[in-house]
Amino acid sequence: MEIEVLVVAGCPHRQLAEERLRQALDAAGLTDTGFTTRVVGDQAAAERAGFTGSPTILIDGRDPFARPGAAPSLACRLYRTPGGLAGAPDLDRIRRVLERSRPSAAQARHPGQ
Repeated sequence: MEIEVLVVAGCPHRQLAEERLRQALDAAGLTDTGFTTRVVGDQAAAERAGFTGSPTILIDGRDPFARPGAAPSLACRLYRTPGGLAGAPDLDRIRRVLERSRPSAAQARHPGQ
């Protein structure tokens, strides 16, 4: 599983997104799974990455929190959580997405089948 956090320079929610992602990975039993963080520097890069705001979490190149029709943008991104709008998805939602995205044991033993 390839996980990437996309942000704009100086994103005020970068640390929150990274912390929640790490906690969700641990809670999902994916303690050995890492992620990278990449700064998106311009609109062209945002369009190539499907980046609809900072922070964006990609799992295997897909944004599981994407809003249909959202245009690529270098703006801040807000997420609906049980506690209201926040700068990152809530921990439980990230964990559920990770658990659904986790390769099965059979896939891990026989990749590409």
